[in-house]
Amino acid sequence: MESSERFLTEQQREMLDIAPVNVEVLSSSPKSPTLKSPGAKSSSVLLSDHHVKAPGGGAGIAVRHVRRTHSGKHIRVKKDGAGGKGTWGKLLDTDVESHLDRNDPNYDSGEEPYELVGTAVSDPLDDYTKSVVSIIEEYFSTADIELAASDLKELGSTEYHPYIIKRLVSMAMDRHDKEKEMTSVLLSALYADVINPTQIRQGFNMLVESADDLAVDILDTVDILALFIARAVVDDILPPAFIARVGKMVPESSKGFQVLQTAEKRYLSVPHHAELVKRRWGGSTQFTVEEVKKRIADLLREYVESGDTVEACRCIRQLEVPFFYHEVVKRALVLAMEMQSAEPLILKLLKEAAEEGLISSSQMGKGFSRMAESIDDLSLDIPSAKMSFQSIVPQAISEGWLDASSLKATWENGQANGPDDEKLKQYKKQIVSIIHEYFLSDDIPELIQSLEDLGQPEFNPVFLKKLITLAMDRKNKEKEMASVLLSALHIEIFSTEDIVNGFVMLLESSEDTALDILDASNELALFLARAVIDDVLAPLNLVEISNKLPPNCSSGAETICTAQSLRSARHAGERILRCWGGGTGWAVEDAKDKIQKLLEEFESSGVLSEACRCIRELGMPFFNHEVVKKALVMAMEKKNDRMLDLLQACFSEGLITINQMTKGFGRINDGLEDLALDIPNAKDKFTFYLEHAKERGWLLPSFGLPDAS
Repeated sequence: MESSERFLTEQQREMLDIAPVNVEVLSSSPKSPTLKSPGAKSSSVLLSDHHVKAPGGGAGIAVRHVRRTHSGKHIRVKKDGAGGKGTWGKLLDTDVESHLDRNDPNYDSGEEPYELVGTAVSDPLDDYTKSVVSIIEEYFSTADIELAASDLKELGSTEYHPYIIKRLVSMAMDRHDKEKEMTSVLLSALYADVINPTQIRQGFNMLVESADDLAVDILDTVDILALFIARAVVDDILPPAFIARVGKMVPESSKGFQVLQTAEKRYLSVPHHAELVKRRWGGSTQFTVEEVKKRIADLLREYVESGDTVEACRCIRQLEVPFFYHEVVKRALVLAMEMQSAEPLILKLLKEAAEEGLISSSQMGKGFSRMAESIDDLSLDIPSAKMSFQSIVPQAISEGWLDASSLKATWENGQANGPDDEKLKQYKKQIVSIIHEYFLSDDIPELIQSLEDLGQPEFNPVFLKKLITLAMDRKNKEKEMASVLLSALHIEIFSTEDIVNGFVMLLESSEDTALDILDASNELALFLARAVIDDVLAPLNLVEISNKLPPNCSSGAETICTAQSLRSARHAGERILRCWGGGTGWAVEDAKDKIQKLLEEFESSGVLSEACRCIRELGMPFFNHEVVKKALVMAMEKKNDRMLDLLQACFSEGLITINQMTKGFGRINDGLEDLALDIPNAKDKFTFYLEHAKERGWLLPSFGLPDAS
């Protein structure tokens, strides 16, 4: 029977071939009904919307690719003319169902049905958290703060920084006191440098909110988390108002509320709370600084007396500070130089500890490197120190328990050689010239550039020693310039370890210095106290410096005691800043002038963030009561309460503490009568500001006009 329908043209075949590509798009239309075709895995959309002219030029619409059954339903015809249900199929079809044969020479992979393949979608926060956990685990093993901070910086994704706080503290809560102390130390190191104050608060807020969940796995969650919060307040990385502010946002029946109450009443309200909180985890980082060195010295002396290597290794292992075993190496070497008869025993112990894997090769190399760096100063007390060291190093390398490549620049290939000594001498000559130039020009950037051009950061402690030694033999102006320079160097290129080692070198040679500078001990004490006031050193670093001094360095120990007394005296911050008459950059009058100008600029611009940045850059947190005083006076004079917004922002960010707020309000209260002569309503305005401050937690409720001092 001759059909009036003809075969499809090439154009029509092309349209049919591309139709499956658009099937997903077309299927989204509600007007496109679909039917499943036998043998197909997915539904197809009818091509009824594609109109093609009939072959031969006849008018009308060709429906070669569309069939209509008697029931009126549309049925799509299979590719190459194969029909759907109720059709005859394509030409030469002999089977009811056709199957693709991949071995067929005419096999076309394009005829295979489409198969969707799903891929797992990763959560960026999950990936970030996994990376953070890895960094924290490594930090707990190595105690390397700088490495941890650097790794966290490299992660990026600053929006996730609050999760670092939450993860770090929650991991430490389930560990020993050592890890808890290490966590608090790391948080202080990350503050403002890696994680901004707002994110610190957000992280602790998340911890408080999740206290109920943490308590499921950690029974004493309330006490531990409360102590972490109290420690953060004592370390000035959380504002005291954090407790009151967050307490209003958590239910009173929650564990989080109990945490905040415990932190405030049990830890922050007791006398001498700062010292108690800092010593609470006494077996960890602070324990390492203050106690482990003493234990190392004791066990080494006991070993020399007994000769029991097994017992000595057991004692070293019980210290549980593998990241600090370089101190064992250094102190053992010093003891070997002090007691020549003990040298064979010391070398036997170090060899045994290395072969057992008790002291790693990196810790062994670090101990020898530290010894090499201080060998010149040690030679002042032990004349034969350098010669002994020169004999010990080759023996250790030849026996295989010291890797020569691990030694630093001051000692290379196992020999304290002449070129290195000459290198140090040449460096000293160059820095003397640089320091003299600085005293003449007062150009800090130029000096920093000169040091960077030298490219010898391993000698940074030597530079500090020479800088302060030269300044002590000059006038107060140069002493002030030296302290200002030290602050700049700490920010730019010097690490805290460089500064600590530099002061150790100064104190070790203080008796020799006193031969030329009569008041050397007091001058050094002022430099130390000034370094703490300027945040170049932390108070704990004074203890570290004291522990690094040799036992017979009594003058150095006395100097540190003097520095601690100066720092703890009444109004210590202001007095120490003025000890050399103000000098070049940190005079009190200069600071007052800067505060006045930044407040006037804020009054005109109203930009809170810029004003807070300027206050932070002053670098005088102990003098922020002046900011409070001047802000309140300006608010009274201008009859504008905008200054209260600035004080609120400073308090929220932890820039101005309750103590500084109290001092500022107290100073206004003391001079209120004189102030009223110029501002008639000063008392009324001050009363209003006082109530405003109490409501927002700036001041304690007990603060009042009669009691202010």
